[in-house]
Amino acid sequence: MNGLALPVILCGGSGTRLWPLSRTGFPKQFLALSGNDQKTSLFQGAVERLNQISPGFIPLGSTLIVTNEDHRFLVLDQLREMSGINATLLLEPVGRNTAPALTLAALFASEINADQSNDPILVVAPADQTIQNTDAFTNALQNCISVVAGDASNKTIAILGITPTAPETGYGYIKRSGDKGSFAEYTVEQFAEKPNLDTATAYLEDGNYFWNSGMFVLRASAWLTALKEFRPDILDVTQKAWDQKTQDKADSTTFLRPNKELFSAIPSESIDYAVIEKCPGSNYHVKMVELDAGWNDLGAWDAVWQVGNKDAEGNVTSGDVLLSNSTNSLVYANSRLVSTVGLDNMIVIETADAVLVADRSNSQDVKHIVNQLEAQRREEKNLHRKVARPWG
Repeated sequence: MNGLALPVILCGGSGTRLWPLSRTGFPKQFLALSGNDQKTSLFQGAVERLNQISPGFIPLGSTLIVTNEDHRFLVLDQLREMSGINATLLLEPVGRNTAPALTLAALFASEINADQSNDPILVVAPADQTIQNTDAFTNALQNCISVVAGDASNKTIAILGITPTAPETGYGYIKRSGDKGSFAEYTVEQFAEKPNLDTATAYLEDGNYFWNSGMFVLRASAWLTALKEFRPDILDVTQKAWDQKTQDKADSTTFLRPNKELFSAIPSESIDYAVIEKCPGSNYHVKMVELDAGWNDLGAWDAVWQVGNKDAEGNVTSGDVLLSNSTNSLVYANSRLVSTVGLDNMIVIETADAVLVADRSNSQDVKHIVNQLEAQRREEKNLHRKVARPWG
């Protein structure tokens, strides 16, 4: 079990359902929304967790962060607040979903190990999730690394499957087999799309279905060869854009930029659709390790309420907030006093230039407001009144 494990943070996405706090220019992964720690952003939490896995049998390399060119200084500023993190930033000129993003990381990993004597293991996680039990997370991810490192064919992909707590219709599902391996792994039989409520209830009762976390472990070569088999069009254009990359530095952090014109021509596709969901039954083996660690992807304001620190009336608050006869609500005050009277099951989010008021049960529909803002070309969709720039 030799080689190198590289943490890979996928730091794209705009988090539109968390508007008005999350915006295109300052998306949710850079916000502190975990509830337990109001100072650490979701991005910083993801970086910390992956750098704490430290499997004893394989060294942990520097962190790879794939993010948008426009967010490079946000990433750099938040990395400066952390200690002991060495990172390389792979900067996408435009968003093309997660499959091209992972391909950039795999190409970089293969390039720094060009002799192929140490085919790097990529430990991949999104930048916008929360984990309550970090010990359970570390243990599960170490098992994933052991599963991948122990496969001599280098064709195994290990994915974290989240123990479902409810018949959730907003997640994709993983169906596992019944036989557990030596590292608590199961063979993945199939992937299932986001189900309706009846199907999700049946999945929960079955006991062999788990939420797809979007976190997985695989060799760099496994991703590149699988992509070549299943989506050669994505690999071909991404490779060409990577071959014409440019490089510069800020402090000790390296920025790598693929060619913008070529990268813009890459088909936009997710990791799951491009490769992972095609692997069961193929030459590539997909294994699942169960993760029961208080996982949440904070996909909407209701999820932020769920992970937040609640008072005796079930309210989660942040900032200058006064409540009277209010229950089970989420109230964020960003720039002024916000007070509520007689609210139940509500969301109130205040910023300097926008206020959102919504029923918690309809929090997924915030995206409809964002769509209206985009149609009207309003800047409130993209930027806050105060915008961070490298000069201040």
